[in-house]
Amino acid sequence: MADRSLVVGVGARRGVPAEEVLALVGAVLREAGLPCDGVAELATAESRAGEPGLVEAAARLGVPLRAHPAAELARVVVPHPSEAVRAAAGTPSVAEAAALAGGGVLLVPKRKQEAGAGARVTCAVARRTVADHGAAVFGVAPEGARLPVRGPGYTGGDAASGLPARP
Repeated sequence: MADRSLVVGVGARRGVPAEEVLALVGAVLREAGLPCDGVAELATAESRAGEPGLVEAAARLGVPLRAHPAAELARVVVPHPSEAVRAAAGTPSVAEAAALAGGGVLLVPKRKQEAGAGARVTCAVARRTVADHGAAVFGVAPEGARLPVRGPGYTGGDAASGLPARP
């Protein structure tokens, strides 16, 4: 049995069919050399939790679909925030932020479906590395926490993300 530590964050437009979600997720996992049976859950924005294509994709993978409020996703530090996604979803990231919302390490950054299909799906893959104790290697910072600005754990993204630097 595979270690089920992978979280696949998925962003999708309304009405996207499960086949499109599964095609992108499968391609991304294959190209990254990650096992499909290593997926613990699909994760997305709360506003998409009832989308039939996402619900069916999770069911066909045999994993839960976890939904996160936009405000929670907006607190997740991601490498590829998007103002277009912020305008549409209320958070600068869905796929990467949803993959990282429970903590962990981003293995595959946001990837869009091929343009020929209308790019209606994005996904990102993270590996959980921290058990349930309120801290994350990369992901949601607890309320009031300060992210590193130098030394171990520094990503160089503080200024770009608008996060305040530590004194």
